[in-house]
Amino acid sequence: MRSIFDSLCAAIENNEPVALALISGVKGSSPQKKGAKALFFADGRMEGTLGGGCLEAEVRERARIALLNQKPASFDLILDHDFGWDDGLICGGKVSGLILPGVAAAHDLWQQLARRQSAIEWGVRHDCAIGRVNDSAESGWLYRETVAPATALWIAGAGHVAQAVAPLGLNLDFAVTVFDDRASLANHQFFPADTRLRVDAWTTLLAEPMPVAPAFGLILTRGHQHDAMVLQSWVQKPFAFLGMIGSQRKKRLIFSHFIEEKIATEAQLSQVACPVGLDIQAASVPEIAISIIAQLVQNRAALASTTASR
Repeated sequence: MRSIFDSLCAAIENNEPVALALISGVKGSSPQKKGAKALFFADGRMEGTLGGGCLEAEVRERARIALLNQKPASFDLILDHDFGWDDGLICGGKVSGLILPGVAAAHDLWQQLARRQSAIEWGVRHDCAIGRVNDSAESGWLYRETVAPATALWIAGAGHVAQAVAPLGLNLDFAVTVFDDRASLANHQFFPADTRLRVDAWTTLLAEPMPVAPAFGLILTRGHQHDAMVLQSWVQKPFAFLGMIGSQRKKRLIFSHFIEEKIATEAQLSQVACPVGLDIQAASVPEIAISIIAQLVQNRAALASTTASR
């Protein structure tokens, strides 16, 4: 998925005037969270989102002025009846943010953030200079954030549900790898080009070393036996989230067998989401895929929140 940092790099390389606007703080109810970003171009184009239409319209005008005079600006907007009634933006909260027209000076940093090969903390200083944070204890920053590699999403099985989940995962910033022993399905005819495909015997596939970044696992193979085979291996791995498709009956049968045969402990199996997916009464394959990806996004947000609070 093309990120805001990719777009920044492209604009700089094409000598397009552009301002980066970001929400640096939120109090109360608001349509967006801290860290939301948008690019405002001199020709009026906008990429990304800061929230409601009236908020973005206000920031767009301020960004236009910032681009004209090449001076950074800040904003504090209270989202009340007076500000956003016409657009339905009456959250009642307050958002603070920054508008940064001098982004070209940080081109090297944007390139590093776009590649996302490792976790990088960057920020905006009180003088609005943009840079990398080398000392996490250092003060003097108006805004700071850490950009980490995309969460790895391993999908065992290349069938119709996997084919529906994979493009959603890529669009939602997961690094997707699909595993299967069937080259007739695990190919780019059925999966987007950005999908990493691993086709081999299952004994080889299950020996794949885990990625360094936090990884989520989905078991969506062609049948109960293959699901159990993958689960036997993956339940021993340090997945941040592990889900398996199936019914409550399938869960009882496989889990009880694993416990009786000492393949896995109750504690290990309690961490497996089965049936995987949020309960939205999904029936069709697209609905099932949506329920699964929604659960993945939910768990990724919880993981990020836990990590940030440490």
